[in-house]
Amino acid sequence: MLYHVTDWDDAYANGAHIPQAEGFVPRWQDAAARFRKAHPPEPLGRGHLFRPAGRARGLMVFVHGGYWMAFDPGTWSHLAAGALGQDWAVAMPAYTLAPQARIAQMTCEVALAVAEAAGRVDGPVALTGHSAGGHLAARMICNDGTLPDAVAARVTACVPISPLADLRPLLRTAKNATLRLDGSEAMAESPALLSPRPGIPVTTWVGGMERPEFIRQARLLADMWAGLGAPTDCVIDPGRHHFDVIEGLERADSPLMERVLVSR
Repeated sequence: MLYHVTDWDDAYANGAHIPQAEGFVPRWQDAAARFRKAHPPEPLGRGHLFRPAGRARGLMVFVHGGYWMAFDPGTWSHLAAGALGQDWAVAMPAYTLAPQARIAQMTCEVALAVAEAAGRVDGPVALTGHSAGGHLAARMICNDGTLPDAVAARVTACVPISPLADLRPLLRTAKNATLRLDGSEAMAESPALLSPRPGIPVTTWVGGMERPEFIRQARLLADMWAGLGAPTDCVIDPGRHHFDVIEGLERADSPLMERVLVSR
């Protein structure tokens, strides 16, 4: 069967295709606030750094999504639970949202936050993020100097969740009135069109009930980077949609956390 997108706005619309979608954000915000009360974070610029009770085994970085236009780390604090449960510290960087910033600036801001967090926490670094945050997590390991070499050398895994790996389709959406992408920036900021740093295991993770474009994008990144020599996998999580595919980050023993905190 031919795959042919005719409505690009609908192709990248998530909430419209998820039952009771309006309830997720309030639940996230409530869970995040309760988590911060139990686990007060250190400031990381405008973001957060959570530490385990004892010495940290390493650093997990989670970059939030929201189409580069919405949310901040305070909505997602509870997603640090799984890594903290394995005695890893968790950094949740903040970045300036569109239209105040372009995506290239966001990439630089996240890279600076990752480097700062890595300077505070010893050991391996695991990168993950969701949706637009999955894009930014993948950008961190592109072989273009985004991360300092010393930090990149510590990265043991990158797990972009429901990532936007090729930004060119977004040029066709109404969202681009806010994102202000042009063809040059879309190509320069698309991980699927860039080369990964060698030797870092990459698992793209996407819900089986997500919009077809998100499944295609997750497969695309894994396939493109596999062709450039990276160790990659694409996991399609059955029954999960765009809003609940991240829930495995809350559990220390989930299959998703196994991929994020894999030992290299």
